[in-house]
Amino acid sequence: MNWLTRFARGSYIVFIVLRFGLDQLVLTSFQKPWLKIIARIASLGRNLSAPRGQRLREALEALGPIFVKFGQVLSTRRDLLPTDIADELAKLQDRVPPFDAAIAVATIERSFGRKLADIFESFEQKPVASASIAQVHFATLKTKDGKLRDVAVKVLRPGMLPVIDKDLSLMRMMAGWVESLSADGKRLKPMEVVAEFDKYLHDELDLVREASNAAQLRRNMAGLNLVMIPEMFWDFCHTEVIVMERMTGLPINQIEQLKAAGVDFKKLSRDGVTIFFTQVFRDGFFHADMHPGNIQVSLEPDTFGRYISLDFGIVGTLTEVDKDYLANNFAAFFRRDYKRVAELHIESGWVPQATRVDELEAAIRAVCEPFFDRPLKELSLGIVLMRLFQTSRRFQVEIQPQLVLLQKTLLNIEGLGRQLDPDLDLWATAKPFLEKWMASQVGPERFSDALKDQAPRYAKLIPHLPRLLTDFLQREGSGNDALIKELLQEQKRTNALLQKIVYGAIGFVVGIALITLYLRIRLW
Repeated sequence: MNWLTRFARGSYIVFIVLRFGLDQLVLTSFQKPWLKIIARIASLGRNLSAPRGQRLREALEALGPIFVKFGQVLSTRRDLLPTDIADELAKLQDRVPPFDAAIAVATIERSFGRKLADIFESFEQKPVASASIAQVHFATLKTKDGKLRDVAVKVLRPGMLPVIDKDLSLMRMMAGWVESLSADGKRLKPMEVVAEFDKYLHDELDLVREASNAAQLRRNMAGLNLVMIPEMFWDFCHTEVIVMERMTGLPINQIEQLKAAGVDFKKLSRDGVTIFFTQVFRDGFFHADMHPGNIQVSLEPDTFGRYISLDFGIVGTLTEVDKDYLANNFAAFFRRDYKRVAELHIESGWVPQATRVDELEAAIRAVCEPFFDRPLKELSLGIVLMRLFQTSRRFQVEIQPQLVLLQKTLLNIEGLGRQLDPDLDLWATAKPFLEKWMASQVGPERFSDALKDQAPRYAKLIPHLPRLLTDFLQREGSGNDALIKELLQEQKRTNALLQKIVYGAIGFVVGIALITLYLRIRLW
């Protein structure tokens, strides 16, 4: 994308901003009068009779999928937005203008090399949902065994890649400016953040990847009985089209209808927190696009009150190091152990090693302490994160791009929780789960799992140990006599300890067996 194309795209963005009167929402806070004069001149003839929320939604739709995604995230933050704007932006979740059904049919037939009638018994031409990346049609699938299955068919919007690439190129250019011109440029890592966003958006354009994400989440969540994830029909999964099990539920933002159906909102809120923390800390694989358009609630008798999760184009992943770091941070927060939080930041390298622990501890305490023991209606993670961000500037905290999706998802979770149960104590709900998870990381179960994982490697290595030791001794010569003697002494001590453990275990088992035998004889 050359400079001329960037300039054209940037000019179009400015035109849309002025065309829909968004300058009135932004420039009112500017003191420089020349900005307002330019806006008036550039926007002559515009009609501002539509409500501001509608104009903002239509502007985001005109700017394309990246901006629609931005509007979707904003729509969940009713604590930060006026009600009229939040209500209008909520329409971006599944009511983006659809593309022609004939294009969808042509995409399906091209992808599978078959006529539509040969694949489906019936196909609804009118899409049931239309979002920024794709739209969904209900249909009845003909399976190999002759049975009919109710399915949902997701079809990618045509011409998405060039539009997204243009916007991402513009974002990279702007991130470069921020990195070179801003004092916080290096710490914020804008280029790395844009690169992460680039990766996730391009992943979302491959529907086979989305289907595989859904299959992984379905396996992970199978034993939890709190959330339902649709089955994928792999014979009908293509990069542009996927066919999945049709799920029946009510969108989670239809509060009054859910109440009328008798859904327990307090349980729903607690279940949502449990699902999120399970995906993040147990699995390190989480649904990262959890706006209300992708979340429903089942009203079927067998699964009443369970979540239904949809749209798996964006998922987040965490390494074991990330999970351990975050879990330790959360656990320390819940204990209000701000010193440990400060130490973790220094140990992880997020702040310079020379940072004073007591100063960072005091700053974190000042941000977080006022928000404990408060229900969600009195708590805003958005405000907490903003104050933490201000604190991070003082201590030169480096932003971690791999955690940007997690932060976004956490804000989505808070937005949903605020709608479902404003009295929910997020900290108290999450604390037992995290404590249980932390215990599982250092207990015998974790040790046993680690041994099972490493057993194949040890099985291959152990037979080669004598040869490796002989090669080492021959290669190193007699200069290592002292080291060898020390190793042999340590080996003797280890062998003695192992013998005690083994004999103790045998004695314990024999003792239990004798007691059991004695009790049985007494019972006879």
